[in-house]
Amino acid sequence: MQHLWAPWRVGYITDAQKHKKGCVFCRMLKDKKDEKSQILIRREFSFVVLNIFPYNNGHLLILPNRHVDDLSKLSQKEKQELWGLLEETKDLLDRTLKPAGYNIGINLGRIAGAGFPGHLHIHVVPRWNGDANFMPVVAHTKVISQSLNELYKLLNDAYKKRH
Repeated sequence: MQHLWAPWRVGYITDAQKHKKGCVFCRMLKDKKDEKSQILIRREFSFVVLNIFPYNNGHLLILPNRHVDDLSKLSQKEKQELWGLLEETKDLLDRTLKPAGYNIGINLGRIAGAGFPGHLHIHVVPRWNGDANFMPVVAHTKVISQSLNELYKLLNDAYKKRH
């Protein structure tokens, strides 16, 4: 087994032990501590948050505020706002990180890869030419090039400038 020294993660681990019950996304919304939770955008029916286990730098999640596990359970207003927020999120990432492309997707159900199958979420993963290198193949380790706090500040500042 390979080990990667990451002392900044201890806060997440200890917080996770304190809050074992309920949905992590619902708790974020209820707590209203956006910077701590790294919520970038809140809307009436949906919100955007940094993924704390990113596949790549800039990996964001877009979620309905309501705890639902399937698109069919969303109202028309919720669907409209969710897809509008997807466009707005992509625009924010385009302006700030300037990726060459994106992986955008939804995993419905644990068998499909949903880490939190009870609360529907859309993954928005920016991609750049050369962002996949030898590390995942040789060391089974993905290198993320920017801290979550630094990324949150960059995206939050860019968002506030436009709104």
